Amino acid sequence: MKFYDVIICGGGAAGFFSAINLAERNSNLKIAILERGKNVLEKVRISGGGRCNVMHSCFDPRELVHYYPRGEKELRGPFTMFGPTETQQWFEARGVLLKTEPDGRMFPTTDSSQTIISCFLRLSEQLGIDVLCSCSVQEIKNSGAWTLSTTQGNFQCDQLVIASGSSPKMWDLLQQLGHAIIPTVPSLFTFNIKDERIAELPGVSCLATVAVTGTKLTASGPLLITHWGMSGPAILKLSAWGARILAEKNYRFQIRVNWLHEKTTDQTLEMLQKMKADNSKKIISKSSGILPSRLWESLVSAAKIPHDKRWADISRVELNALAVELTAGSFTVDGKSTFKDEFVTAGGIDLKEVNFKTMESKLFQNLFFAGEVLNIDAITGGFNFQNAWTTGYLASMGITEKNVTTTD
Repeated sequence: MKFYDVIICGGGAAGFFSAINLAERNSNLKIAILERGKNVLEKVRISGGGRCNVMHSCFDPRELVHYYPRGEKELRGPFTMFGPTETQQWFEARGVLLKTEPDGRMFPTTDSSQTIISCFLRLSEQLGIDVLCSCSVQEIKNSGAWTLSTTQGNFQCDQLVIASGSSPKMWDLLQQLGHAIIPTVPSLFTFNIKDERIAELPGVSCLATVAVTGTKLTASGPLLITHWGMSGPAILKLSAWGARILAEKNYRFQIRVNWLHEKTTDQTLEMLQKMKADNSKKIISKSSGILPSRLWESLVSAAKIPHDKRWADISRVELNALAVELTAGSFTVDGKSTFKDEFVTAGGIDLKEVNFKTMESKLFQNLFFAGEVLNIDAITGGFNFQNAWTTGYLASMGITEKNVTTTD
């Protein structure tokens, strides 16, 4: 039996952030990170296309919470205690400089996730944190102290932090202890669509508004046409906010795409009539200026307008058909694909059972949670990592307070 003061289950972003902040304030504590995989920080390594989207430049906690389909209410307090401002300061104080991209996403100035990984590994080594890989927890018992049975033997600790991410095994163990687990469904995913209107257009992108037919779900933002269907922020937002609804539909549903973002069909019809008056001698399919040319050509064709037809010859029926294609095109979604940069689930530890000032369990003393093991998820853009940093930091402070009180 190996004894530690604090054991952290999960060698990801939240686990390392908890451990490092805890060790920096409590040099007397013996701390271990147990990671079931062969390597730690794997999600950090591959996130943001290998660049690691550390956080987002939304610094107002009141605004920041709106990016979380689950956890919005609970994270208001935590973000005022340790939010994006404190996160940026934390990294920069430890030699990791961040830069902000036009869309608000923030990355290391090196454009490499290895910068974050190296920082965490260096600090954990300097602080004497034991990191054990290929160490999968099989059983958790509470008898005053916490006892863990793992694939590398038995461990005991006074305080336990669960930062295991989307681990079904860990959720099962926590459920056996008595914690409620909200069933999990995928949150960030792209839409599989086979449709001749977009079949030849992978790589084409524009600002669009997308709605799921028969629901109140709608999202706006850049939409990217891919080889398998549609992706981009607009689609990923829809997948996050609609995680449960779309799962219930078994990922088969209709969407309406407004390729002109906020323009209504009537406004678009007026615009097309003006374009007809101003461009009477020009060929319709070759003269848009409002959309990427290949997308415009495809939508003109979908409206059954011959590709060589001039504006002067277009009928009102054809104008109406084009206005509908541009603002309310219907597409059939048949399945989903995982968004490669972020694997996120909706579901996890029921938030009602957690004290969000300390991240301690309301059911068990000395049991803490951080990161995606909780029923918290966000849209893409660095927000899921912010949850890891914030909850990881608060867990470390919750444990620190307990140890100070005990010492006193």
